[in-house]
Amino acid sequence: MSSLLSFFADPSTWAALATLIVMEVVLGIDNLVFVAILSNRLPPARQTSARRIGIALALVLRLALLSAIAWLVGLTAPLIDLGIHGALIDGHRSFDTAFSLRDLILIAGGLFLIWKATKEIHHTLDGGDAAHDEGAAKPAGLGFGAAIVQIVLLDIVFSIDSILTAVGMTSALPIMIAAVVIAVGLMLIAADPLAHFIQHNPTVVMLALGFLLMIGAVLIADGFGVHVPKGYIYAAMAFSGVVEALNMAARRRKAKS
Repeated sequence: MSSLLSFFADPSTWAALATLIVMEVVLGIDNLVFVAILSNRLPPARQTSARRIGIALALVLRLALLSAIAWLVGLTAPLIDLGIHGALIDGHRSFDTAFSLRDLILIAGGLFLIWKATKEIHHTLDGGDAAHDEGAAKPAGLGFGAAIVQIVLLDIVFSIDSILTAVGMTSALPIMIAAVVIAVGLMLIAADPLAHFIQHNPTVVMLALGFLLMIGAVLIADGFGVHVPKGYIYAAMAFSGVVEALNMAARRRKAKS
């Protein structure tokens, strides 16, 4: 007990916890956007339940992976090697075909995300959401079970990426557990407001789907050993979000005039 108290009395512990919480929240944005878009396809009465179940499963998966860190780290060991390797650039391969289980999971998750985002874009362009007035309780063409299965599939991909990042930042299991629980709790609080915002702003839906396409491509590239700095991705997302916010403000001002 005294060792635990001294551990949390160390300022470096709190600094590591704060840093890891921010990182987990940032990494969880992708997951949250996917859950929001998918749950909005369900009948209104079931949307909140789907979001809560999806995020709760994300927490369970993350905690389960944390309890098996040794196995998780082993996912990065090469499993398949096709013998094709890119040129060395600054000490790193431009691409690699020595795939670990983590790489294969990221590639499969990226392909699934691109397929799902493309399908949702087609659904939006075909006017699938046009038949829904605000608050209309009409079926959205997606079963509750199918939505949960798709959320779980992406939860697995995002959870592995999230926990591997946590393992790379600290070796203290209590810090990782606390950061994951707090980050997922914040996701749970933000889920409904984000979903309602996306649902009532059609242009934001298309922007979010574009983000998912980009994230899917980044996951596939990562699986092939091409590591795109996540700071670039989130900077692009933030810039696009600011531009869209300005467009929304301009549309509201024009509507009032």
